[in-house]
Amino acid sequence: MFSKNKNTSKLDLEQHELVENAQKRISQKKHLYTHFVVFLIGSIFLILINKILKYGQEYNWFIWAITFWAFLFALHIFNVFITNKFMGKDWERSQREKLVQKQKQRIIEMEKEIETSKMIETDTKKKLL
Repeated sequence: MFSKNKNTSKLDLEQHELVENAQKRISQKKHLYTHFVVFLIGSIFLILINKILKYGQEYNWFIWAITFWAFLFALHIFNVFITNKFMGKDWERSQREKLVQKQKQRIIEMEKEIETSKMIETDTKKKLL
């Protein structure tokens, strides 16, 4: 009736990291698409303010505002699709492994230096006796 045998699927650590990475990427892309919609609506709004409401009519300032905003949007695109592709989780993992190996190598070198200094001390003590 009440079975202790439960069929539960456990995600191992690697699968959990993959799911978290996918959720992060989905969130980044969602924010990018939201930024695009706000950019379009905002651009139309800036044009309407300048042309229809005649705010700053003597100068087409909306062109500079939209250009600056487009530049920020291009940086956002670059960050989501290019930077994360080259410097994503795999890159972080390889960098972490390299640093751990360097630290291990440095520890081995320090241990050798300590052993060498101890040997020199014992040799010096033997000579003095």
